[in-house]
Amino acid sequence: MAVPSLIFISGGVRSGKSSFAEKMAVDLAMNTGGQLNYLATGVAFDQEMRERIAKHQQDRAAGESSWRTIERSLHIGGITNMFGSEDIILLDCVTTLLNNELFSVNHQWDEPFLNAVKDKIVTGIIEIQNQGKVLIVVSNEVFHEPLIDNELVFIYRKLLGQIHQQLVKAADQAYLVEMGVPILMKGASRS
Repeated sequence: MAVPSLIFISGGVRSGKSSFAEKMAVDLAMNTGGQLNYLATGVAFDQEMRERIAKHQQDRAAGESSWRTIERSLHIGGITNMFGSEDIILLDCVTTLLNNELFSVNHQWDEPFLNAVKDKIVTGIIEIQNQGKVLIVVSNEVFHEPLIDNELVFIYRKLLGQIHQQLVKAADQAYLVEMGVPILMKGASRS
């Protein structure tokens, strides 16, 4: 079976999606001989986020595999030249990347701005996918959360949903992780 070039993984907060994605990346690197790359989009803006970033870093460091970590919170399409054709790349996560792009500039959330942000994210991800061997993209599943009567939250969720749909359409495989259990939603499972 051919190695998928784009794998999309979503799940709720603390669902186990990042651990699943990391294990999948390690397995792919072992099977293909590719270099492991962790494309981290998080920004340590508060204590909880600093702790989450530190935990992810410790988990990768404690493993037997050697990861190259690239921290990029904006404009991910600008780093495509950092990857080689045999690289296994894990992008964690689209939700944080969207937050960063939306709030990096003081701009009205009108349709042209939102479309530009969406296009920048999707285009950047596809460019990275085309550069490496496999790109695993992680994102949060926020669509089961209660609706909040807040226009910005509604716009954000709508935009994230559009990004997810485009990425899943382009993906060879898509997983939903719930309670640590990955559920294959698109594509053939790896044997």
